[in-house]
Amino acid sequence: MKILITGAGGFVGKNLSASLKAIQEGKDRTHPGLTVRKLYLYDIDSAPELLEEACREADFVFNLAGVNRPRNQEEFMAGNFGFASTLLDTLKKYRNACPVMLASSIQATLIGRYAQGEYGKSKKAGEELFFAYGEETGAKVLVYRFPNLFGKWCRPNYNSAVATFCHNYANDLPITVNDPSVELELLYIDDLVEEMLLALQGREHRCEFDGVRTVLQEKGRYCAAPVTHFATLGQIVELLDAFKAQPQTLMMPRIPEGSFAKKLYSTYLSYLPRQKAAFDLKMNVDSRGSFTELLKTADCGQFSVNISKPGITKGQHWHHTKWEFFIVVSGHGLIQQRKLGTQEVLNFEVSGEKIQAVHMLPGYTHNIINLSETEDLVTLMWANECFDPQKPDTFFEVVE
Repeated sequence: MKILITGAGGFVGKNLSASLKAIQEGKDRTHPGLTVRKLYLYDIDSAPELLEEACREADFVFNLAGVNRPRNQEEFMAGNFGFASTLLDTLKKYRNACPVMLASSIQATLIGRYAQGEYGKSKKAGEELFFAYGEETGAKVLVYRFPNLFGKWCRPNYNSAVATFCHNYANDLPITVNDPSVELELLYIDDLVEEMLLALQGREHRCEFDGVRTVLQEKGRYCAAPVTHFATLGQIVELLDAFKAQPQTLMMPRIPEGSFAKKLYSTYLSYLPRQKAAFDLKMNVDSRGSFTELLKTADCGQFSVNISKPGITKGQHWHHTKWEFFIVVSGHGLIQQRKLGTQEVLNFEVSGEKIQAVHMLPGYTHNIINLSETEDLVTLMWANECFDPQKPDTFFEVVE
């Protein structure tokens, strides 16, 4: 399949073209039915000849080109309607009736606060132009009205509040929130790109609109990505506060699979400057070695790393309810456990040469001994709950 992307240098264009290149190069095999033979990446500074060739050869067109922040209102119509006319006229010139996708906006509903906007009017005019083109030529037309988009590579201080917030938080710049209760409908770039890849395969999601609300319908006039999220500005700021504090608190907030929080965290991280991509951890060092907390989670415990010097024994304690995994990743050691009130000792010889996870059993006092005379023993430790100094659930007792 030969694919033309106009507006290829923009936010959506960059992400879509990166995904299609990965498919083209055989690096992404999650869409086995999709073959990318050639990509035509067209943008405002591209040679006109590229558009001519692409419109002659393309099997599918993504029209992502558009104007969001013009110097004057008239540029909306020229950029969003005028180029669309040029694109469609060029396709007609070569009698190429391949499927054509249009990136429109929810503002094209011209409802409520969007009623008088020149941007929405230009997008609406572009939609009608595409629908008329489909009727005239028989080409399949896919019109997507995007809500607020966010994700990596989105330009801050432009037309995405989430991009601006993430960029400013990552770079210690202020943000302004006049009304934390304002709710946004948000579409994550990876969810949008996934829908675009489905559209290439004729599996797009169709919809109609009830006001500004998307209603998925099999025979709908419009198209839509089926997964969006609703969040208030206050909720977004609350999450970003937690993300920014993570290097100090080590606390990873709840980020369930598929959640807005997970997608927002990925977006926030993409804006971190170099000096924040790495951060120091507090090493608790003594004559026996060191112990360092790595990561805490809201409901899945915490991770730590323990380094024991040659011949050193650490631990010698037990827990009522807390349980742990000890995973030796370097060195040679012995883990011992004894059930309280008994003399039977469970011995586990461990080594970085054969990595194993050993349960520290509740009600068993346990230790870890570095058996080497020359090497440090490095152990990754996971506990099912974060350490609470007010209720440590840790009691000293030697194993033997």
